[in-house]
Amino acid sequence: MRVLIIGGGGREHALAWKIAQSPMLTDLFIAPGNPGAAAHGTIVPIAADDIAALVDFARTQHIDLVIPGPEIPLALGITDALAAAGIACFGPTRAAAQLEASKWFTKQICDQAGIPTAAWAGFTDAGAARAHLATHPAPIVIKADGLAGGKGVVVAMTDDEADAAITAMLEDRRHGESGASIVIEECMTGTEMSLFALCDGKTALFCGTAMDHKRVGENDTGPNTGGMGAIAPHPAATPALIDTVMDRIIRPTLAMMAAQGTPFRGFLFAGLMLTDAGPRLIEFNARFGDPECEALMPLLASDPLPILNAAAHGTLDPATRLAWRDGAAASVIIAARGYPGAYAQGGVIDLAGVSGVEHVMVFQAGTRRHGNRLVSAGGRVLAVTAVATDRRDAIDRAYQAVDAISFIEGFCRRDIGANYH
Repeated sequence: MRVLIIGGGGREHALAWKIAQSPMLTDLFIAPGNPGAAAHGTIVPIAADDIAALVDFARTQHIDLVIPGPEIPLALGITDALAAAGIACFGPTRAAAQLEASKWFTKQICDQAGIPTAAWAGFTDAGAARAHLATHPAPIVIKADGLAGGKGVVVAMTDDEADAAITAMLEDRRHGESGASIVIEECMTGTEMSLFALCDGKTALFCGTAMDHKRVGENDTGPNTGGMGAIAPHPAATPALIDTVMDRIIRPTLAMMAAQGTPFRGFLFAGLMLTDAGPRLIEFNARFGDPECEALMPLLASDPLPILNAAAHGTLDPATRLAWRDGAAASVIIAARGYPGAYAQGGVIDLAGVSGVEHVMVFQAGTRRHGNRLVSAGGRVLAVTAVATDRRDAIDRAYQAVDAISFIEGFCRRDIGANYH
């Protein structure tokens, strides 16, 4: 098969690393990719949001399967455009991608399908939103309805914080049109879990769990980010819990989406809160998580390519099960100083020392080549992933590899997985 992966981050590097091992693969292309992904396929200098150029490339290169990594091309309709050109894509249509692109849409799906989630209300008017706060005081959650790069959620611990979030989104338009409408939710308490399902429109196949670490600072302090690290599998992920989530959240969502004429194909990412009353949905993403993907791919024993291809064509066998290696993985993000705010680029990175640490992979995210040097070119720069027979060893090994990397302008959280060390 000739395969095109869309995206240039750590998730896409991890997918390229895994898919490159498939005996089904003939040629692998990554657009726009990064220097790390270049070791596994051909880099194509096309931006992930340039839909017309991506479709033209896929057509002229006779691509058999396209795998979008990030949410932006999905929200822009890459799957629809490829379908019109007769090219298979493992990803939802633009209409189905609303499960991520619109929090409001997802809440309506939950109500219709009886999916356990937080009580909510949607608003486009700041005055009406503030009136809602009068009867629903903090702590409360304010979410931009649309895509905001993982930065559109405010967990307001005081009424003043909630009011400021409403002002920033609806009046100051901090997130542009993505924040022109908002969702206000009850603040759920419990432990968060990321659970992934591989879907073909009617069948859902369990695809792993992980614990993400969203906030930039240790002890979960500071602003939210795209993710500062992950451990996999999630420490609370028992077979019974997984079955509950698949039966009460994932499969009812697939059924409702199909009933509405927007069947969902692709990775369905359920962000869950494990409450005293059971798992409840926080939100859906319409693609694999990042950095969860970097932690899960090294644990996956199955060849994903034939399964992704079957799902893209709507022919996934319900009896299929993914095989997983025993043990655990830990992935630590090294980010550029200043992230998630303004950050410097061009810092020199030296990965030579990592070769002395066993069972470690460094997935590149925000990097580029400057002459013979590898330099930083993004907020999240590297995902340092280690696998081991148990979680403690995986975490220790990941940090051993982090300390072997030379990147003066970088920083990381030192407590990834610490509560479950």
